[in-house]
Amino acid sequence: MSLNQFPSRLLEDSVEEFSSLPGIGRKTALRLVLHLLRQDEKEVKHFGNTLIKLKENIRYCRSCNNISDTDICSICVNPARNKKSICVVENIQDVMAIENTNQYYGIYHVLGGIISPMDGLGPDDLKIDILEKKIKNNEVEELIFALRTTMEGDTTNFYLYRKFQSYKIKITTLARGVSVGDEIEYADEVTLGRSLVNRTLFEDSLSQ
Repeated sequence: MSLNQFPSRLLEDSVEEFSSLPGIGRKTALRLVLHLLRQDEKEVKHFGNTLIKLKENIRYCRSCNNISDTDICSICVNPARNKKSICVVENIQDVMAIENTNQYYGIYHVLGGIISPMDGLGPDDLKIDILEKKIKNNEVEELIFALRTTMEGDTTNFYLYRKFQSYKIKITTLARGVSVGDEIEYADEVTLGRSLVNRTLFEDSLSQ
């Protein structure tokens, strides 16, 4: 049976929805839908309700914009974390990747994207206001840029550096153990951990 000849409109609609997810083609979508059809009705309802509950109840931390179940995420409320050190990342995947290194004990700030004119994303589309408020209130001693090593990531780093360089804070960036073009979430834990430990002043990286 061709993927263009579904025996059921309901099946076709379900495949269309699954294939709209990132990285899911129509063949994979069909396998997932058929797998769900083989499950008990109770299990399928639980699957669907879990996604609905996620969408309805998920929150974004008021302090760092990380995904959370509460108003303030577990990292920000942890008294053992250094609140004066803020690691600036693009998304939740990057937070998870850095946490897996067990080499960072500060807190984070999730931008929710990076500057990318091709995608229509500018500075105003990023979550910068909360970070700026902390810096203005002298709550920050070090700002660590941990964005992807691409032109868009470097552009975002430079924008933030220019925006905050007049404040009396240390601005650093990951050592170039992370290869140019790599996304943080795909870097192996050892390499990413070393890049964190050996981070350098951002202004020094401009001359490299």
